[in-house]
Amino acid sequence: MLAIVSEMFSFTFLVRAFVVGALVSVCAALLGVSLVLKRYSMIGDGLSHVGFGTLALATALNAAPLAVSVPIVIAAAFLLLRLSENSKIKGDAAIALISTGSLALGVVIISMTSGMNTDVCNYLFGSILAMSRSDVYLSIILSITVFALFVVFYNKLFVIAFDENFARATGVKAGLYNMIIAVLTALTIVLGMRIMGAMLISSLIIFPALSSMRLFKKFKSVTICSACVSIVCFFTGLIISYVYAVPTGASVVMINIFAFLLFWAANTLLVKKAGLSAAAGGLSLLLVLLICCCGNSGADTPLVEIKEKMFITQTNDVYLNADEYLGKTIKLEGIFKSEQYMDGPNYCFVIRYGPGCCGYDGNAGFEVSWIPKGPDGKKSLWPKEYPSADDWVEAIGELRSYEEDGYPYLYIALSSLRVLEERGAEFVTH
Repeated sequence: MLAIVSEMFSFTFLVRAFVVGALVSVCAALLGVSLVLKRYSMIGDGLSHVGFGTLALATALNAAPLAVSVPIVIAAAFLLLRLSENSKIKGDAAIALISTGSLALGVVIISMTSGMNTDVCNYLFGSILAMSRSDVYLSIILSITVFALFVVFYNKLFVIAFDENFARATGVKAGLYNMIIAVLTALTIVLGMRIMGAMLISSLIIFPALSSMRLFKKFKSVTICSACVSIVCFFTGLIISYVYAVPTGASVVMINIFAFLLFWAANTLLVKKAGLSAAAGGLSLLLVLLICCCGNSGADTPLVEIKEKMFITQTNDVYLNADEYLGKTIKLEGIFKSEQYMDGPNYCFVIRYGPGCCGYDGNAGFEVSWIPKGPDGKKSLWPKEYPSADDWVEAIGELRSYEEDGYPYLYIALSSLRVLEERGAEFVTH
């Protein structure tokens, strides 16, 4: 088990996914208790559909996804509460009105811009590649903000969660605190749907709260247990996703369902205090693992080996976060390809095939070259020969970039390129 965890956290994108996922899981669980008690649990589902539309809009505008999504989803939360207060449009109808409209708008935007491709699946069901380093920093700031505001307004949120009418009668500005809940939920939804997806993010809000309510009856106990259950389920789901190469969001949801059934069964078997202590112990263990793993994540090691199990995911992470990898040595195995575009020179690649937008029509890999490209390209160093097409090769070299026709490209400046007799998996899915 420890070997698997250590191997997982040698991938920087998995470290980012865990850090953001853990923070979002805690925030979602804390807010989920109030939302479930107020019967607002489906607000997360409605806002996640709005988030899908905003991500599609950000893609069409070539803008930063979080910068576009956060203000629009917060505005949708305000609108949702306004519609809910209208006696002619009840809460569930308001959610359906906004969620279906936003989902349809997002699909239209994507179909008119980039087309219906695998990005749609990433938006709907999440992708652990969604988080860049800047996104992680912004997510940490926003998550801390959500947590801090929840703690500051804890007593007021407690009151309106149990009896809003009584709270209004005692002078509590219930409308203001309902708005605070909606805004905090909007922030959490935007942060979480990058990993969980628009279709699954509401599970982080609903399941931990429902599970905790099977064993605990006090608001504080339910809140603490819900946060512990949420982070444990996310971490477990991330491990299952890595080991069995299944989508992260779906894995987390299935673990949450299992936890709900387990808590339901434990309701008549376990002592409540023991359950709370076990959950707190599990959270402490995960925090220790996080500190250890982040400290040895491998982000600063000079050699980056593209492994078969996570070939597509790891390769895409290099392209999405090139600044973290430029100058480092890349090692990978794959199929050697040589292609000529127009009347230009031959370009050489090491690739593996994978699922594209229509099945077996995609690939992932890197351009390779013995001769430096860009300004130093005229300095021909080692006139090495290249293998034959479709040979299975091992390529090792430094990751560099060059510009051609105004566009930046990545390539591996080779230090070694040898043909291997034993071939690996030509088609990879993760």
